[in-house]
Amino acid sequence: MAALKTYFNWSTGKDSALALYYLLGDKNYSIEHLLTSVNSHHNRVSMHGLQRRILELQISALEIPHSTIELPELPSMEQYEILMRRKVQHLKQQGFECAAFGDIFLEDLKLYREKQLAAFDMQPVFPLWKKDTTELLHEFLSLGFKAIVVCVSADKLDKSFAGRIIDKKFIHDLPDGIDPCGENGEFHSFCFDGPIFKNPIPFTIGATVYREYKSPNGQNDTGFWFCDLL
Repeated sequence: MAALKTYFNWSTGKDSALALYYLLGDKNYSIEHLLTSVNSHHNRVSMHGLQRRILELQISALEIPHSTIELPELPSMEQYEILMRRKVQHLKQQGFECAAFGDIFLEDLKLYREKQLAAFDMQPVFPLWKKDTTELLHEFLSLGFKAIVVCVSADKLDKSFAGRIIDKKFIHDLPDGIDPCGENGEFHSFCFDGPIFKNPIPFTIGATVYREYKSPNGQNDTGFWFCDLL
C-alpha cells in the first residue's frame, strides 16, 4: 500500500515537532508539505507570536515544502474558515489525501478538524492523540529536541515562564493544574533544535511584552505574555 500524501499543520512548537518526528518515521504517511497560520498584519505566527523570519529559518532547517494561511489582524471564525477551506481545497487538488495535527486530548478541537476535513474527503491523523503529556514531554527531551516558551496565558502562568527553555526544571516548576504540554493553552513554544532539523535555528531572546485581546462582548478578555525571538 502506497504511503498517504500528507500535509502537516505546523505551529512551530514542541508538539508539532514531536508529532512530525513520529510521522516521518511512519511508512504509512509521506509528509510533503507544512502549513502554518500567520497573522499578516503583525507578520507573526498566529498565537505563538513568532516573527516570520524565525519561522522561515525553522522551515529551512526542516527542508520540507511550506506555505502559510495569511490571516488578518483579528480574524473572525468565519474569515478563518473561509481561508482554511480555500487552502485545503488547493492542497486536495495537488493530490494530498491526509492532514496531520499535533493535538493531544482536546476532543472538541479534534471533532472540529475531522468535520472540516470530511467535506474534502481528507483523512486526519493525530499521532500524539491521548498520549500522556508528561511522558510526551520527557520523550521530547530525551530525543534531543530543544524548545523555548514564547507565549504564556497570563491567567495561568506568570511572566517568568515566558522565555524559559523547556527542560526538566521547567517541568518541575510548573504549578499544579498546568498541563506539562500546555495542551489547555497555558503556554506555547518554539522548537529550535532536534533530530528532524538539519541544523539548530539561531535566535536571540528579545523583550517580553504583555498583550490583551478583547472578546466581542468584553467579558472574557484574555492576556498573554510574549517573549520575542530575534
